[in-house]
Amino acid sequence: SRVALRIPRARAGFEDGDLDDPDRSLALRDLLARRLATACARASAHRGSGKSGLLSSDRPGQQILATTAVLIDDEALEIRLRVGLPARGRRVLGRLAAEIFLDVLPALAEEILLASAWEPETVAAHLESYVDSLALRRQVDAAGCVAFVADGALLPRASGVDDRPLADDAVPFASPASLLRTFVLPFAGEVSGMAIPRGVTLIVGGGYHGKSTLLRALERGVYAHVPGDGRERVVAVEGAVKVRAEDGRSVAGVDLRPFVGDLPGGRTTEAFRTANASGSTSQAAAIMEALEAGASCLLVDEDTSATNVMIRDARMQALIASEQEPLTPFVDRARQLFEEHGVSTVVVMGGSGDWLDVAEHVIGMREYVPWDATSRARSIAAAQPTGRSTLGGEFGSLPSRVPDPASLDPRRGKRDVSLKARGVRELQYGTEAIDLAAVEQLVHDGQVRAIAEAIEWARREAMGAATLGEVLDRVEGALAEGGLDALSARTTGDLTGFRRYELAAALNRIRSLRVR
Repeated sequence: SRVALRIPRARAGFEDGDLDDPDRSLALRDLLARRLATACARASAHRGSGKSGLLSSDRPGQQILATTAVLIDDEALEIRLRVGLPARGRRVLGRLAAEIFLDVLPALAEEILLASAWEPETVAAHLESYVDSLALRRQVDAAGCVAFVADGALLPRASGVDDRPLADDAVPFASPASLLRTFVLPFAGEVSGMAIPRGVTLIVGGGYHGKSTLLRALERGVYAHVPGDGRERVVAVEGAVKVRAEDGRSVAGVDLRPFVGDLPGGRTTEAFRTANASGSTSQAAAIMEALEAGASCLLVDEDTSATNVMIRDARMQALIASEQEPLTPFVDRARQLFEEHGVSTVVVMGGSGDWLDVAEHVIGMREYVPWDATSRARSIAAAQPTGRSTLGGEFGSLPSRVPDPASLDPRRGKRDVSLKARGVRELQYGTEAIDLAAVEQLVHDGQVRAIAEAIEWARREAMGAATLGEVLDRVEGALAEGGLDALSARTTGDLTGFRRYELAAALNRIRSLRVR
């Protein structure tokens, strides 16, 4: 059963500033949710059959995100959890239920919701770190940059399935002098590190020297991180979106003309649809979909990209005539995209030097330490011309589609609305399983659950004549006004904050989606 415990603000005893300021309040809710998850695990005990006596709540990850596990309003603080009410088979265990309600839950509420139960330094450190992260992101954006990595940051993670910092042998980040910038934060004061300017930036280096590790830190830099994570001062602009190839995904009416011209048989790609996209088509679609959602910076790793959408060298251009090749590679569009629409690109590239011709900044990685390779790259590009032809023409206008709400069906069996998250990799919407494995900036199961609710809310409340961008704006407006609770008629403690870009990615992967 879902249980909510509330305590008046005056009884809780936290500072009014921490409760009323939107940023500090979000960070405080995150902190309380962390202790709530730990306390539930400790207080759980089998008190009957099945899940009787078990207490649980969503455990936050390394990122500080909005959550419905803890609520702060004008009157009270509230925590939400799940309680296995005790029974043995069909028999209610009343005395054990009394123990839970009269002893266990009150003790839990006092441990979480009373300021006197917390070390003031712990609360201050968590809230101040979050406020500093937001301030750093704003300053980086205002300075004309798309990302920043502070000196001393620890980027490697414990493993591919453990997002905590690598305990041993992690090399602290050290910025090259030419890219060093200093920002002043509200609480931490001066912080120095490597700033990546807007435009086209390459991250290069030998295998296993830290290229992808740096890019992964940047893609997670759209979120604030908990103290001790190692990436507290690693930020990327809010509109930074990771794009990649994704064989077999569906594409619903996306304008691929900047990357894919007319196909054999005279078929146009102005509103391209397929149920089984190739690697190149899926990556082109991912780029256009990110732009439609409002992305201001694209993050790309050659390891997860389709080669023919990234580059086409001089020899292949000579072998296959341009009129026989509908693909325009990203290397010919990246500069156009920035010059025409102000969208930057950060690319990890170790296999094609053709990108040196379009990059404004080149960051080399050598044994996990960055160096400014821009001058060296320009010298090589001038001394060793590629001989390839750069395709002309403009990038063109950005896409704007209108999703059809009638194409979305949340029903399953006897249920009018059936939504279910399976980790961060899959979302069940009605009878359809939406594959999110390639949406790499999802970091918590609760985000997927919240995105499911947001899709259903948008189907009911926002879709019709609205473009996809307008639908995303309306969802954000509902969240700003009513929080995550605004998305669902149920009171639940397992929703987590998400970005518009991941919502758009999930919506675009619904195979039944129709657009105009």
